[in-house]
Amino acid sequence: MTDTTKCPTCRSEHAYQDRDLWVCPECGHEWSTTADAAADATIEAGVRDANGNALADGDSVIVIKDLKIKGSSSVVKGGTKVRNIRLQDATDGHNIACKIDGIGAMNLKSEFVRKA
Repeated sequence: MTDTTKCPTCRSEHAYQDRDLWVCPECGHEWSTTADAAADATIEAGVRDANGNALADGDSVIVIKDLKIKGSSSVVKGGTKVRNIRLQDATDGHNIACKIDGIGAMNLKSEFVRKA
């Protein structure tokens, strides 16, 4: 099977063609094999904050709401500034790895931060 028929999102080989689109039955992603569709997909890709701003490694972000820390009684307060973030691919939605002063290393979801 060629790379054009594999799902660009989950790399599944079970994709099938539906008229002019390819459909992945595993993740539900639809795409076209033309170059224009591939260019659009790369523009949409990437990690974005709660306001829709693109994030990159090394950026500083601000937590927008109080976040409970799982397995602990402490809380990351809204307004906490986090410096030098690292972006990661995570299936559970925690796509930002960082260190927070007083708490330590943890992962955050990009939907709960805004770019500083």
